[in-house]
Amino acid sequence: MGIIQHPRRAFLIICLAFTILPLWSQQAELIKIGLLIQDKASLAAKQGAELAVKMANDKRGEKRYRFQLITKDMEGPWGTGSKQAVDLIFEDEVWALLGSHDGRNAHLVEQAATKSPVVFLSAWSSDPTLSQAFVPWFFNCVPNDRQQADKLIEEIYNKRKFTRVATIADNAYDSNQALKSFLECVKLSGKNEPVNLLYNNSTTEINILADQVIKAKADCIVLFCQPSVSLKIIRLLRQRKMNQPVFGTLSILNENKLSSKELQEFDYIMSVTSGIWNGTKYPAFRQEYMKLYGKIPGMVATYAFDGMNLLIEAIRISGSPELEKIKQALLKIRYEGVTGLIRFDGKGNREGVFSVVKILNGHPDTAGGD
Repeated sequence: MGIIQHPRRAFLIICLAFTILPLWSQQAELIKIGLLIQDKASLAAKQGAELAVKMANDKRGEKRYRFQLITKDMEGPWGTGSKQAVDLIFEDEVWALLGSHDGRNAHLVEQAATKSPVVFLSAWSSDPTLSQAFVPWFFNCVPNDRQQADKLIEEIYNKRKFTRVATIADNAYDSNQALKSFLECVKLSGKNEPVNLLYNNSTTEINILADQVIKAKADCIVLFCQPSVSLKIIRLLRQRKMNQPVFGTLSILNENKLSSKELQEFDYIMSVTSGIWNGTKYPAFRQEYMKLYGKIPGMVATYAFDGMNLLIEAIRISGSPELEKIKQALLKIRYEGVTGLIRFDGKGNREGVFSVVKILNGHPDTAGGD
C-alpha cells in the first residue's frame, strides 16, 4: 500500500532493481585451487602460484571466474601430506590440486586424488613412477627422470662421445629414483655402464669421492644429489682443480634449498636438462615476480607459475568443476608457458623438446640472462 501511495518511490525502487540485478548476474564464480608445498620454508612455489592467480584475476575482460589459492604445507610426521590433500579436497572443496614437493609426498597426494574427483598436477617432482600408477587425472609439467636421463645420455655418450662416466648420488628418495632411471636408460641404450659413487655426508667421504673420480679416469660426472650436496661437490671439484664436465637434473636448482648466490656457483660448470624456455614470456614473468617479491624467480617458482596457469586455463576451457571435463581440457591443451610449450601424453607426462644446457645466473641458460 505504501508503494502505491508513493508512485515516485515505486519507480525509483524498480529502476534500482534493474540496475542491481545485472551486477548480481555478472558476479564472478569463486574457483578454489589447492597448492601443496614441502614445508613452511618452501615459499618459492607459493609465490609463483600466487602471481599466476593474481594475474588471472587482474586480467581484463575476465568476469566469469575469480580464482583463490589455498596453500598447505606437508611438514610433520610421515603421512601429513595425504591428510593435507584430503582436507583441501573435501573441506576446502578445491577444483584442482597443484603440488610442489618431493616424490614421496607426491605419491601420497596421488593416492588421495585417486579417491576423489580432483585433478592433480605436479610442478616439481620428476619421479617417473607417478605416471606409472595409471591415475587418469595425474599430470606433470616437469620433464620426468626418464626423459631427463634420455637427454643426458644423448648429450654425454652420443654428442660428446664420452665413454667413462662417473655418477655421484646421495641416499635421498628423489636422488635414487633419478639415478635408477639414468642407469636403466644407459643399459637400454647399450652404452658403457657408469662408475657409481655414493655420498654419505661426511667431510672425509667427499674427499674420497674426488679420489675415486680421478681413479676411474672419468670423462665427466653426473650428479644425482640434493642441492646442498651438489654444491659441496662442485666446490670440491673446483678446489681440487678437476675440470671434468658436470651434468645434473633440474631438481638441483631448488631456490628453497640454496640462495641465488649459491645457485650461481653452478654457472658455466654444470649442465642440466631443460625445456626450450619461451624467450618472450620469461622476461615479463621475471619482471612481475621481482616487482611483487623483490627477487629473481628460481626454478621452483617458475614451474609453479606455469603449473597454476595450466590449471587456470583448463578450468576456463572446461567451464565446470567436473573432473572429466578438466582432465580432457588438460589432455588436449597446448599451453605456451614460461618453460616452453607444454602438452601432455596419455599418462600425464609432459611432452616437448628437451635439451641439455649450461646454467647461467642459477637457471638453464635458455631462460635468458641479465
